[in-house]
Amino acid sequence: MEAYCVKCKTKREIVDPQAVFTKSGTPATRGVCPICNTTLFRMGKTPAHQGLQPPSPEERKKKRSGKLVIVESPAKARTVGRFLGKDFTVKASVGHVRDLLRSQLSVDVENNFTPKYRVPNEKRAVVKELKGLADSAAEVYLATDPDREGEAIAWHLIESADIDPKIPHRVVFHEITEPAVAEAFSHSRDIDMDLVDAQQARRVLDRLVGYSLSPLLWRKVRGRLSAGRVQSVALRLIVEREREIDAFVPQEYWSIGAEFRPEVRQPESGPQSFIARLVKINDADPVLDREETVKPILAELETAAYAIGKIKRGERRRNPSAPFITSTLQQEASRRLGYTARRTMALAQQLYEGIDIGQGGTVGLITYMRTDSTNIAQLAQDEARQFISERYGPKFMPEQPPKYKTKAVGAQEAHEAIRPTSVVRQPDSLKEYLNRDQYRLYQLIWQRFVASQMSPALYDTLSVEVLGKTAANMYMFRATGSMVIFPGFLIVYEEARDEDQKSEDEEETTRIPSNLSEGQAQRLVKLLPEQHFTQPPPRYSEATLVRALEEYGIGRPSTYAPILGTIQQRGYVVRDGKRLIPTETGVLVNDLLIEHFPDILNVSFTAQMEAELDRIASGELEWVKVMREFYDPFARSVAVAEEKMPELNVGPEPIGRQCPECGHELVIRWGRYGKFISCSNFPNCRYTEAWLEKIGVNCPKDGGDIVIRKTRKGRIFYGCANYPNCDFTSWKLPLGRPCPECGGLLVVADKQNAQCLQCEERFPLDQVVVDEMADAPS
Repeated sequence: MEAYCVKCKTKREIVDPQAVFTKSGTPATRGVCPICNTTLFRMGKTPAHQGLQPPSPEERKKKRSGKLVIVESPAKARTVGRFLGKDFTVKASVGHVRDLLRSQLSVDVENNFTPKYRVPNEKRAVVKELKGLADSAAEVYLATDPDREGEAIAWHLIESADIDPKIPHRVVFHEITEPAVAEAFSHSRDIDMDLVDAQQARRVLDRLVGYSLSPLLWRKVRGRLSAGRVQSVALRLIVEREREIDAFVPQEYWSIGAEFRPEVRQPESGPQSFIARLVKINDADPVLDREETVKPILAELETAAYAIGKIKRGERRRNPSAPFITSTLQQEASRRLGYTARRTMALAQQLYEGIDIGQGGTVGLITYMRTDSTNIAQLAQDEARQFISERYGPKFMPEQPPKYKTKAVGAQEAHEAIRPTSVVRQPDSLKEYLNRDQYRLYQLIWQRFVASQMSPALYDTLSVEVLGKTAANMYMFRATGSMVIFPGFLIVYEEARDEDQKSEDEEETTRIPSNLSEGQAQRLVKLLPEQHFTQPPPRYSEATLVRALEEYGIGRPSTYAPILGTIQQRGYVVRDGKRLIPTETGVLVNDLLIEHFPDILNVSFTAQMEAELDRIASGELEWVKVMREFYDPFARSVAVAEEKMPELNVGPEPIGRQCPECGHELVIRWGRYGKFISCSNFPNCRYTEAWLEKIGVNCPKDGGDIVIRKTRKGRIFYGCANYPNCDFTSWKLPLGRPCPECGGLLVVADKQNAQCLQCEERFPLDQVVVDEMADAPS
């Protein structure tokens, strides 16, 4: 029998082997090295163990002492450790400690889809340390995150560190505060294997799809491509939206407005005239599809007699939005702050795990950020109501605490919404302890939660109908307006909206004189005809794509950010501003997958699979059965695709330059982080260059091309392609038109203005862009 000698650094035959047991009762063999006499040790049962009794659990238990707590991250470990005190040792697993092998499918399809797990090399030291601590601890608490992923990590810790199943306690908390941690540790439980099975099923399902479809794309299209169960459906939504836009044919339509004034003018300071829109012709909706239709109507309207037909006054309540869940936080952070989903989740993780705010250690500032429930704990709701009453007054606190219905499909109602752990910690009081991005996200979460617990806003509404009568027709115009009479939650927060969404009050901004009365004659001041064209549906942004995935029931809180990241990293989608545009490769891959795997790329099928994973988590379904029902038809589809999918072999794209080192053609390749330029003679020549995307503007310093660059953290800036010979950079997008004042370089200063970098003069952005387009060659 051989064992590895650490001194000789090679395997040696064990001299004087003795069958022994470790402290945890695991069989092993101990002896010495025949060369250097170093003690050798080899794990495993041998015939020499026959008849020997390992130490009983009672004997092993007697030697245990202390309490071990295992969490995922060092930051979380520091925060939890501060609350638990010196009696507890808190250690971090630093994420997952065990996973499927990357080098193979790692799922035994023939043996009930048994996963083959392995501790990665980089995690072996962590597992070894945790195993040693767990072997000597009297109590082991697994305090990983309160979701399926966290439950699975806890189970993997037990398995990989060989922890006695009778010792571990599972503790769950949704916020890292002293009361929440104390409450969780007083109500520990066993591992929920239904949650573990649901996570394991998702992992196996994604592995079966990814490791079947990706190699197929490598052979048929090109290397470095990938396909996934959920990412491919997200790509499909983006591609189909792009095709809707391409196929869209604008349709002309017109609207007719009119400015009216009472025939008898009243002495008052308010508005004397108002704008109304044509809404009916002889009680029917007007069809204003072309100018030829509109002209005779305008001519007749000039001759009509006008009077107020009906005035309707009312009151409208506008309720606050629900507190954040994962998807709505990602959407609002994208709209309001410009953060990607991945950036939002990274910042939220920092706020959840704990920040030092000058109170003797770190403290969690928000509740758990991966949730699809809008529930709020009673204590948090009571604290918020007291704060609102004291800060804003009793009128701003509703009589009954608001309750919100969770809209997400398959939401886990046991979880809480994302909220500050204490509403008393106002954003401004924490500003000095948070970096800029942390502060902005915390402020957003705090404002949304406080607003969600406040009274509705109240509006006075007014609707005025003006009737225009001619010899042949009766025309009805309508003007609507509203005025805030009680701001309610709006004094704290108002939800942003996507560029393509209309505000609730957008069409109710008309100022209407207060002296109008029914039957009152009106004088037509002027007609306001306006030509319009229907607009194509907007491209998805990260915010609207997350909203679509949520509405379809695709993905879960923990998967939205990885989905968006993957389709961009693989080069299937690029971001233009906030909008997502499919690349040529993305369209090609999407079309091939839809043709050969229509079920996998079907939105309803993917949503159904998510629902079945939810049922596994609740114990209603057995995960192996779900895998079997999915895999058998899927495997047949893969076999058919192997034969019928055409080999397109989209090779590397030449760029028209030769390699400076060996003279071969330079080509565009795709790597893990996107496009790059390399030599076509790879691997014999390993010359590479960064892929520089030109924006069509010349550098003001040396005349070189200005290109898009990224910082290490992924933030976009603009620089000269001749760097390091030229050091020009700008955070703001340069424009092609020179400054009208001095000829310097203009950049986009904000949504309304352009600014010159040389003379610092500002100009309206729409004027600069229009002039630039006019100057462009036809």
